[in-house]
Amino acid sequence: MSLPAPLPLEDAQRRLLDLVTALGSENLPVADALGRCLAQPVLAQRRQPAADLSAMDGYAMRIDDLAGPWQVIGESAAGHPFPGGLQRGEAIRISTGALMPTDGGAVLLQEEALRDGDHLALAAGGEATARHIRHAGFDFQPGMELLRAGQRIGPAQLALALSGGHVHLPVARLPRIAVIDSGDELSTNPTDCATHQIPASNGAMLAAMVAPYSSSIDRIGPVADDMAALAQALKQAEAANVIVTSGGASVGDHDLIRPALAAWGAEIDFWRVAMKPGKPLLVARRGHQFILGLPGNPISSYVTAFLFLLPLLRAMGGAERAVPRPLTLPLRGTLPAVGNRLEFVRARMDGDGVAPLTEQDSSALAALARADVLIRREIGAVAATDGHLVAAYLLNAA
Repeated sequence: MSLPAPLPLEDAQRRLLDLVTALGSENLPVADALGRCLAQPVLAQRRQPAADLSAMDGYAMRIDDLAGPWQVIGESAAGHPFPGGLQRGEAIRISTGALMPTDGGAVLLQEEALRDGDHLALAAGGEATARHIRHAGFDFQPGMELLRAGQRIGPAQLALALSGGHVHLPVARLPRIAVIDSGDELSTNPTDCATHQIPASNGAMLAAMVAPYSSSIDRIGPVADDMAALAQALKQAEAANVIVTSGGASVGDHDLIRPALAAWGAEIDFWRVAMKPGKPLLVARRGHQFILGLPGNPISSYVTAFLFLLPLLRAMGGAERAVPRPLTLPLRGTLPAVGNRLEFVRARMDGDGVAPLTEQDSSALAALARADVLIRREIGAVAATDGHLVAAYLLNAA
């Protein structure tokens, strides 16, 4: 059997993402849009702040009456403005966030004030100034773009949308996912595994990874290494926008994902990527459905999901940036030279650097659970020593 040459990582990612078409959009209440990506820009519907506000606790007076003394004639608190204006020689007590009075153009900080009853004067070194005023519209004005199309809504973006006068947001629809775990060696009960079995953990891991990027997740399996069983599993997944399989995508006698997909009517777009771990990655399509065949080894499955499945789902969900970007961080330790495949090394943050974990076997889940970083090592890279700058992906970043 002649195998296709493995694709370089970036070529494979680009090839996958070039196939993506949007799933449309929907309007959601702002609170329900958390974690979603905007389908179009969001413009301000109001001015923020709507009027001049005090930025500090103190006293407000006219901008042409800064020397004092003053007579305190009232108070402006947040949500309870002073009803009138100010004449020269008059001031009001004012709280942070409170509306400035008519004709009020300066604020004297309370710690710079001397007050005796209703009589107010400057303390030594005190200064009444306009610097302590949040002027109307300084944050945003009506019509200003508050949020970009493709931007993901987090807590700060949610607050901005509400402050900008929005109760609903236009967001991209999320795909439906089916996760198929396959392999005769998989046991559904981790408390009762024979010596020739392992607990079926990949499906749960992948479902957890895709949860923030999907509208629904259908867990299927474990499915036996059998063409009829795989055909039934694929039929069960026909409503999904994206089908993810774990195991069976390699070249062994029991790796049946490719022939099962062909029999189901799917066309393989590419297979095998020049990376370690994760070489036997498969991408196929059936109509508008995507099928990603991930390796069965848990670390290979995790890394290929991180670099291909999650970018695919981000792109389908309207994200402006689908592929994760690495940081450049100093190495804490050493790494050997790299061969003819791009390598991803599990590591932990160590101060301001990254320390490779000792165990790098593609089946070692304990090391994966300790890792919070993947170090990227280019093809043909020379051995790296302590302090060498390396590219590193944060595993817990959105």
